[in-house]
Amino acid sequence: MLIVTPIFRIADYQQAVAFYIDWLGFRIDWEDRPANGPLYMQVSRGSIVLHLAAHEAERDSCGSMAIAEVNGLFALHRNLLQRNPPCPPPHLERTTWSDKVMQTQVTDPFGNRLVFVEACA
Repeated sequence: MLIVTPIFRIADYQQAVAFYIDWLGFRIDWEDRPANGPLYMQVSRGSIVLHLAAHEAERDSCGSMAIAEVNGLFALHRNLLQRNPPCPPPHLERTTWSDKVMQTQVTDPFGNRLVFVEACA
């Protein structure tokens, strides 16, 4: 099995935790904080795995996007709306590339986008 892990640049640890852990329901799998080095961490929610990197020199490179296929998109969307979104509330909509796929997109405080998608009937 091939696994691809997106790396999202972050500028603030507390904002990242509030967004990914407290709101989206990810968990912190591990953190690497080398002496005088940038934070690098892995967060996950089920089979969705992201790396978050706070590299000072690359803060201007924020703005990545990842698409995650999920089961239970409607329940996930409803749950996110009930948890007081820290950003504009995500919309549930059909994708532009297929009328049989629904999506909801969230954008973190650093401009990175995570799109959750699910095939529907």
